[in-house]
Amino acid sequence: MKLLLKNTINGLIPMYDDDFNEKKKLKLFETYTAEVRVARNIDFHRKYFALLNIGWEYMNDKQVAFYNNSKYGFRKSVQIAAGACEKVWSIKRQEWVEDSISISFDKMDEIEFRELYTNVRNVIFSLIEGNVSEEEFINNLADF
Repeated sequence: MKLLLKNTINGLIPMYDDDFNEKKKLKLFETYTAEVRVARNIDFHRKYFALLNIGWEYMNDKQVAFYNNSKYGFRKSVQIAAGACEKVWSIKRQEWVEDSISISFDKMDEIEFRELYTNVRNVIFSLIEGNVSEEEFINNLADF
């Protein structure tokens, strides 16, 4: 069970309804162990996916076809180009290939995620540069 908690003078309190519902499952006066970490910014996480969606929307038909009409393939490709990848052995191709790494909250802290965001934004803009001005692209991101 994972809970998003806020530390207050009165103790740790659940941040959202889902967290509160999970906390209610814990037995009163029972002893539990927990690992405490600073949570990543969920709003910034959502902004990252908005960035990917905006980038996808600015792609021309030829570019979309190149990614086999797959937003998921596009996301993985820009993450790899942004450096968020690791080498894995492809048994089928008999060579080392790059694969995108997980951006889950458990796998990447806030600082790493902000760096990824900036690098992905730069990669996306380099792909759509002829389709939209940098000013328009940045202005659309500011809405999130």
